[in-house]
Amino acid sequence: MIPQEDRQFPAALAAAMAVRLAWIGEDGVDFEPYVSFLSADETTDWFRAWTGNGDLDGDAFRVFGQDGTGGYAAFWLVRPGRELVEQPIVFLGSEGETGVVAGDLGAFLWLLADGLGPWEAATSYEPEPDWAPQVNEDLAAIAQQYAPGCQASAPAIIADAAREFPDFDDTMMGLCR
Repeated sequence: MIPQEDRQFPAALAAAMAVRLAWIGEDGVDFEPYVSFLSADETTDWFRAWTGNGDLDGDAFRVFGQDGTGGYAAFWLVRPGRELVEQPIVFLGSEGETGVVAGDLGAFLWLLADGLGPWEAATSYEPEPDWAPQVNEDLAAIAQQYAPGCQASAPAIIADAAREFPDFDDTMMGLCR
């Protein structure tokens, strides 16, 4: 069970988010990390607004960042009995975009190191014609430190997550009113 009141980042996520904060606007990745998870009330308010369903709560998510339009990156607490770092990372965009972008925190660290953020991973959209993801050596060092056995390319990470959770979009859309 993941305690509802625990809103502190795991060490690996805190380290990666500190690096991402330094790179905002410098690398073409549309991802603005927070310094801690949204509160339970903020998460519930967001999820109700996103789905249009006032009967829901946000207990299944730990939101840790957003893109420039307000889409959220979050842990999706879908694996019962597993630790937070073992839960998949998802993106729920402001325009209804959805995607499971990494199977767990270790894979997410390598996704970031490979030069993608949650929005880019979920949408496969390149913001400018000449933009290409660039490996971030600082994030690669964090990924190597915290998740050495998870190294994979961003496309492989995204494909693995999509294979494991093929019904994520349908699940989220089924909650909408």
